[in-house]
Amino acid sequence: MAQEFLIEAFPRDVQGRGASRRLRREERKIPAIIYGGKGEAVSISIWHNELKKALENEAFFSHILTIDLAGKKESVILKDLQRHPYKPLLTHADFLRVDKDHEIHVNVPLHFINEASAPAIKLQGGVSLHQMNEVEVICLPQNLPEFIEVDMATVEMDQVIHLSDLKLPEGVRIAALLQGEDHDQPVVSIHKPRGSKVDEAEDAEGEEGENKE
Repeated sequence: MAQEFLIEAFPRDVQGRGASRRLRREERKIPAIIYGGKGEAVSISIWHNELKKALENEAFFSHILTIDLAGKKESVILKDLQRHPYKPLLTHADFLRVDKDHEIHVNVPLHFINEASAPAIKLQGGVSLHQMNEVEVICLPQNLPEFIEVDMATVEMDQVIHLSDLKLPEGVRIAALLQGEDHDQPVVSIHKPRGSKVDEAEDAEGEEGENKE
C-alpha cells in the first residue's frame, strides 16, 4: 500500500517578516505557500514539528502530499524548503500543486542494492564511489516512484554506471537525458582503493618490466 502524507494547514492573512517571526515563535508554525496549477497562490501556515517529523522519512521528498486547508484538500509536492542557517529549525516551505494530467519534475533518491555482496567489492577488494544520490525525473503524478534502485550485483571492477543504465519504472524519464548524450552523467562506479596492496603489486610489476627493457 502506497504511503500517504497528510499535512494540516491554516490560512495566513498577515504577511511580512514580523508576522513570520511571531508565527514561528508564538504559534510554533512556519509560513508556507501553495502555488501552481490552475489556482492562485495561497499563503498558509503549518505546524513546524509536524513537518520536521515528516521530513525524517525520505519518502516525503518524492511523494504526492495532501494538504488539508480548512477542510479543502489539495495534492502537492514539496518544491522548496528553507532552514535556519545554524539552528535546527525550518523557516519556510513551498508546495507545488499537481494535476494527474500534467507531468512533474521531482528529485527522487537512488537506492543502491547488493552493494556489499558485489564480487568486485566482496572478493576483489573494490570500493564504490557514488557520484550522485538522487536524480531528477519527469513523470505523471501517479507514476512518481518513491526511489529508483541501482543494482550493484553485477558491476565489475572499474565499471561505471551512467544515468542511461538505470532501470526506470514505466512512464518515468530522466530529465538530464532529454538534454542529449553529453548529459549522461556517471552515477556510481567500483574501483580499487588508492594505495592498496593490489595497486602496489601492479606498480612493482610495471617497474620490473621497464627495467628488463
